[in-house]
Amino acid sequence: MFIGACLRHLYSVMAVMRLFALFACLTTSLGLIGCESVGGREPAVSYIPTATPIPVAVPVPEMPVSRSLPSNFPSRPLALPSSPPRTPHCASACVMDALTGRVLYSHNGSQRRQVASTQKLVTALVVLDHGSLNSNVVIEPSDTHADPTKLGLRAGQTYNKGELLHALMVRSYNDVALALARDTAGSVPRFVNMMNAKARSMGMYNSRFANPNGLPADQYSTAIDMARCAYFAYRNPSLRNMVCTPTFNFSLSSGRNTLLRNTNKLLEKYPWVTGMKTGYTNAAGRCLVSSGGVNGRHAIVVVLGCKPSLIWQESENLLKWALQI
Repeated sequence: MFIGACLRHLYSVMAVMRLFALFACLTTSLGLIGCESVGGREPAVSYIPTATPIPVAVPVPEMPVSRSLPSNFPSRPLALPSSPPRTPHCASACVMDALTGRVLYSHNGSQRRQVASTQKLVTALVVLDHGSLNSNVVIEPSDTHADPTKLGLRAGQTYNKGELLHALMVRSYNDVALALARDTAGSVPRFVNMMNAKARSMGMYNSRFANPNGLPADQYSTAIDMARCAYFAYRNPSLRNMVCTPTFNFSLSSGRNTLLRNTNKLLEKYPWVTGMKTGYTNAAGRCLVSSGGVNGRHAIVVVLGCKPSLIWQESENLLKWALQI
């Protein structure tokens, strides 16, 4: 009898254990307990990408030595002035802190517009991303078809890529932009694809480019997007060294030198102005991406669609407002 009672007790325990195992299996397969996946697959996860239009942790290089600028560039964020600036007489504008990428002021900043030659900043950044500036560029016939502002390149001539890029930033030659684009990507259409990819990588989500020189085409950008481009340009030592040059001695293929004077008149007017790029077409109006620094504070200003007589004053006013000069 004793043995029979033990066997009955053992059967009861085993039955309970079987029931518990069955319950555990059911709850696991239904996802009620535990964190492991079922059937060897990872659980589905909904991913919503978060755009970061203006990065704030980009390494800051030293300033180029070709122009007198604060050695501690940039050292501290701009303090937002207590009052807004006077509304500029232009289609759109943006003021950005060059250290943090924070937009301090915007006037129609997201309005899509043609931006003329200011988009050559994007062109320059793409060129700098691919290949050495010490290489040579052999001019092809297709490079010469870019009126009206031309250096006068001729098919068969050979130039240093770095000098061509410097000339592009100082005098904005359209034939130079074509030559650099074709040399970099193999063709201008492929280079345009690289420009648009570069723009997206910089958070320029409201821009589309169709050529490397800014001549009228089915393309656009915005004041805020061009400020984002300038934010990255400010961190490229080679490009900074070019855009802040008041004059540049360019070596022609004949061996003769010609003095190029920067189209940005603010560089000659104020020692604290540090670049960057001018632009003009009938479709875009007068455009200027400018930058300046005082006492370790640095600002970027974009003015688009301005009258020729007002572009310099409007840009100057916004730079002085941001830097509290």
